[in-house]
Amino acid sequence: MKQFYFAKRKLQLVPAATILIALAMSIAVSAQTITTFDAPGAGTGAFQGTRSLSIDPSGTIIGFSVDANNVRHGFVRSQDGSFTIFDAPGAGTAAGQGTRAYSINPSGTITGHFTDSVNTAHGYVRSNQGVITVFDAPGAGTGLGRGTFPTFSPLLINPNGAITGLYIDSAFVSHGFLRDTKGVITTFDAPGAGTGPGQGTQSFAISPGGETTGFYFDGTDAVHGFLRDTKGVITTYDVPGAGTGPGQGTYGGGFTPDGTIMGVYIDADNVNHGFLLDKNGAVTTFDAPDAGTGPDQGTDPWGINTNGAIAGYYVDGTNVFHGFVRDKDGAIVEFDVPGATNMGAFASIAPNGAVVSFYFDANNVAHGFVREATGQ
Repeated sequence: MKQFYFAKRKLQLVPAATILIALAMSIAVSAQTITTFDAPGAGTGAFQGTRSLSIDPSGTIIGFSVDANNVRHGFVRSQDGSFTIFDAPGAGTAAGQGTRAYSINPSGTITGHFTDSVNTAHGYVRSNQGVITVFDAPGAGTGLGRGTFPTFSPLLINPNGAITGLYIDSAFVSHGFLRDTKGVITTFDAPGAGTGPGQGTQSFAISPGGETTGFYFDGTDAVHGFLRDTKGVITTYDVPGAGTGPGQGTYGGGFTPDGTIMGVYIDADNVNHGFLLDKNGAVTTFDAPDAGTGPDQGTDPWGINTNGAIAGYYVDGTNVFHGFVRDKDGAIVEFDVPGATNMGAFASIAPNGAVVSFYFDANNVAHGFVREATGQ
């Protein structure tokens, strides 16, 4: 993958006239096939259940369940629908503790984090043979809300097995890390990252070539994107239209095959929008057609496949979550799982276009689903 050569000051929004009309279209999804599922042992109470979070090219799905005691357990769902449940060694067994699986690469290697009996988070990598290796970033704190977090993204591990993520120190400041294929961990901070509680650097995705992207909170709690290249050089960026208030700004979230960065920006009205930032600094923004325009509403791209198709969710004007897929040409399909009252705030998309996420039913129980490829 080519390195980026843009400078922060050169970012320019693509004129609206040059964006495909398809960006403003919603495409019928009557032909879609959605399969729902529940992991064995998943609880049936409010906010318990099954959260499917990532899919590999073979159709293997991973995620975690929350049982009747509110303990987390990792799972692997094979293409034939069979499940393997796993717990990382040292995972706690009290409510809110346990094992979470977030990302799987093409070889079937999984990463995520677990919370131990004192509520410290630790990273792990699980081989395709089921062998689990635990790791901690140097400087990671201990106790509730601290530790090592490969978390919240389906793009944390690349095909070579390198892993990115964040760790939170004893002062509740976040820092990025990169764990290479030999297990060596490098930590880093984006220039301008704040040093107060809740501030700092969060690495969110890694490319096949080893570049990482994510975001950082500055000293005023505004958010900015960053790119870290394979030599460790960090470039920061802000998308035009991004707000500058606390929690507003630019969130880097993934890579397209040609090295373009995918992400979300939050504007001055606290509305979310998707963006693509190419290596020349050109920015394309997009919104699902039925996305709301009020605070905490809008469009959140989350996963991207090797063909450049994006999956995510949007929040409408009544604050209900829905799924969407944006193909490589910019056409957006919106969808809902039958029986869902809200879609989950997460999505992963396989090379063939199959989308994995979860939804909540009328009792707020989570269930996994896969939306089969529909040619998008």
